[in-house]
Amino acid sequence: MPKLPPTKVRDLIRALKKLGFLEHPERGTSHLVFSHPDGRRTVVARHYGKDIPRGTLRSILRDINISPQEFTSLRKK
Repeated sequence: MPKLPPTKVRDLIRALKKLGFLEHPERGTSHLVFSHPDGRRTVVARHYGKDIPRGTLRSILRDINISPQEFTSLRKK
């Protein structure tokens, strides 16, 4: 498996929105819930100043059914 690049939370949120995921409004929580009209869901921690750990990012990519290569190419666009 290829190594995932360090990713900020804002970059991940931007990529999720490009893929068509919608953010569910949550109050008083440190996590954001994203869902897609086809039923896929994932949760992202809202720690904007930090990089997402690689294992956590890989788990999020598994939740939304995209490969690390697709994510890397989506980030570059």
